[in-house]
Amino acid sequence: MKKYIFIISFFAFYIANGQIADFKDVDFTKADNIAKLNNGEDLQNLPLLSYNLTSNLPTKVEKFRAIYTWVCTNISADIKQNNKVTHYRKKLKNDSISFIKWNTEYKKKAFKKLLKHNKTMCTGYAYLIKELAFIADIECKIIDGYGRTFNANIDTLETLNHSWNAVKLNNKWYLCDATWSSGYMNENYTFVNDYNDGYFLINPILFSKNHFPIHKKWLLNTKTTNITFIESPLVYGETFKYKIIPLTPSKMNIKVLQNEEVSFKFKALRNISKRRVSLVYYLGNTEQSFDIYNLREEKGIITFKNKFKHKGFYDVHLKIEDDVVATYTVNVTKYKKKV
Repeated sequence: MKKYIFIISFFAFYIANGQIADFKDVDFTKADNIAKLNNGEDLQNLPLLSYNLTSNLPTKVEKFRAIYTWVCTNISADIKQNNKVTHYRKKLKNDSISFIKWNTEYKKKAFKKLLKHNKTMCTGYAYLIKELAFIADIECKIIDGYGRTFNANIDTLETLNHSWNAVKLNNKWYLCDATWSSGYMNENYTFVNDYNDGYFLINPILFSKNHFPIHKKWLLNTKTTNITFIESPLVYGETFKYKIIPLTPSKMNIKVLQNEEVSFKFKALRNISKRRVSLVYYLGNTEQSFDIYNLREEKGIITFKNKFKHKGFYDVHLKIEDDVVATYTVNVTKYKKKV
């Protein structure tokens, strides 16, 4: 498992499937190959770079794909920059005017470092995507908000900690996150470039599982609220790779009685064999599997059940093949017989 990196209606499912199918007939091979051919190009001449990435592609979605792929595979995350911004966010959390002033000045230094060393963090990724898209006549915006990760599982929406992009294609807005597509920080706080295509034009219901914008219009008609965002199960980059939407339980923190039956349900937006599904926890470094039952798959909805037989507090992980895609905390208390 990489470290870093509610019940919804039929109508919401329709939106999700519509989003994922919009470009099913588009072959991105040429766009990806053009991005590879331009690997290592510097950022000193953004108009030239944008031209080289997009001029030989016929559609705006292919042009945007080439830009997105290039940025994700050529820009590295800067953990020192991220830590510095995080430090000042906390230091000045009660003085927003001072933080905005400091951050405005710091962004100038950060963008200079990006252009010179190809290193940045989320705002820099979003800025570069926006600039290259603008040059290619593609409408694109930077979206600021909150991101939930394994090591930043926020429980209040007080301090902004993430930025991503919205792009307009064929008169419709789509969401993407080049920062989290580009790779992850390992246990040694070293950036590992590992392109994850799952964050590219992803459906907004899945995106809202770990992204919550300041301006709610960028939820794109999903039913997510600040409460459901904070309380929902923790998801990972692998969740986006497999395109999994956890449905039930709808909350990360669960309280149950011994031997109480708990139902799990998730939506799979790509074909996944139910035989690849498991529910696990860890004793030290040893993985233990729960005995799940009634495992079923119907029209992309996978369900199963489990009884937590022993009292205690568990970090419970839903896995697809060898990858964790959702995490719950389960507090199992002893069943008391009525006297």
